[in-house]
Amino acid sequence: MKIIRPVLIGAAIAFGFLATPASFAKPPVIAAASPSVAVGPQYDTTHVYVAPENFDRFTDSVVATFGGSKSKQGVFQVTPTPSQTMSQLVLTPVGTMSVFGFKTPVPYPFGAERTGYLVTDMDAAVKAARAHGADVIVDPFPDPIGRDVVIRWAGGVNMQLYWHNQAPQYDALQTIPENRVYVSAQSVRKLVHDFVKFSNGKVVSDVLKAPGIEIGRPNDTYRRIRIESGFGKMTVLVTDGQLPYPFGRETTGYEVANLDDTLQKAKAAGVSVLVPPFTSDGREAAIVQFPGGYIAEIHAGVTK
Repeated sequence: MKIIRPVLIGAAIAFGFLATPASFAKPPVIAAASPSVAVGPQYDTTHVYVAPENFDRFTDSVVATFGGSKSKQGVFQVTPTPSQTMSQLVLTPVGTMSVFGFKTPVPYPFGAERTGYLVTDMDAAVKAARAHGADVIVDPFPDPIGRDVVIRWAGGVNMQLYWHNQAPQYDALQTIPENRVYVSAQSVRKLVHDFVKFSNGKVVSDVLKAPGIEIGRPNDTYRRIRIESGFGKMTVLVTDGQLPYPFGRETTGYEVANLDDTLQKAKAAGVSVLVPPFTSDGREAAIVQFPGGYIAEIHAGVTK
């Protein structure tokens, strides 16, 4: 999981949230300036690293909670330097996970990337990422079924881009998960500007004073930006980094039809509810921890 260090914007705001100045409040209007390399959100996976002894318990609990299926499990080298990991896809109606259980030490910087995004053309994707401000921290390298690269956006947001020799075929998702990115006020403008340009996406909402209950601070407010693109959804949570556990540890939010039903299935499968359900922004949400340590947000729309 990626942990973002707090950035204090002067002594006047060192102990709380203040609204961002109007001139800094909204990202600029973005013109599409890069080729469309996204394939679809069902091919965009959350990367989950678990200990080998917890591997099957974790994947079983995900399927029991959300439904879906698992790909064939195997042991592979998926990094450019020598390593061995158990690897398996968990394909659910609410999002896809790439699960790794390393049998060797995990080579740097792997384990810090939050997602893997399938692209139509690796060279074009890398060129576009570089052109729009991403740092390529692991140059493109071959894996057993294609090519990979690891990039970093402003605010320390790491992600993998991948390409397959043979195009995969996954079922469309019932709901699109959200990549939940916590960043500082110092990094947010560049992150949003660069990622929207790269993804040919758009900012669908930018709330300067979102309810603090969403980050475990019910007496405060914070800034929340929602982005949509061919890669799916991204929610950017702009905070001072002073977050109560487990907020900030969840990298993905999963949308389900009924939160109570889903939590009952989760608990029966050994999942712990870390933050009980709360209501905000037209959704009821909770934060859970799966066997093996993976923390996720789960939410459902509130019936009006």
